Amino acid sequence: MIKGEALHLAFGILGNATGLFLFLSPTVTFKRIVIKKSTEQFSGLPYVMTLLNCLLGAWYGLPFITRNNYLVCAIYVAGAIIESIYVLIFLIYSPKKERAKIVGLLASILVLFSGVALVSIFGFHKEEQRQFFCGSAATIFSVIMYASPLSVMVSNVSGSSLGAMQLILYAIYSENKGDIKKPNLNGSMEMGLSNAHQLQK
Repeated sequence: MIKGEALHLAFGILGNATGLFLFLSPTVTFKRIVIKKSTEQFSGLPYVMTLLNCLLGAWYGLPFITRNNYLVCAIYVAGAIIESIYVLIFLIYSPKKERAKIVGLLASILVLFSGVALVSIFGFHKEEQRQFFCGSAATIFSVIMYASPLSVMVSNVSGSSLGAMQLILYAIYSENKGDIKKPNLNGSMEMGLSNAHQLQK
């Protein structure tokens, strides 16, 4: 029993260390944002979604939701603090349009988290039900968190597709333009030759 608890603690600490490195990994990006005082082409969506995931994870680790999950609660509280700093920096240096978008998204996730918390407290009276509900919510939004950077890829793919279409259309236009010019050149040459013959006569 003691050995099992020791392994549980050891893997919990290892998981927390890994999670902390994950949350700190965007530090280089935000250092660049602060130095340049611009968010450039970076998206704030992944950081807002990670904040929601951390809030739900911290809530799931609380004693009245699940027992003996202090390490889970601790790492997600730390993650929520770190992500809040990222979002704050992004709001300071982002353009007005992007800032309004992130503020709206931030308000939405806070409302969503509050809804999950209230439902888990007042809607479920058994501990197992609260665990399942909060765990399911945390799992779903964890998947959304890891998928959120794909939103940037979608815009890049659409931009690449439009660029490829422009190249294809330009190639078709250039080819057709060349075909149109060739008869005109031949015609002008023939007219020039006929005029030369007339002058010789």
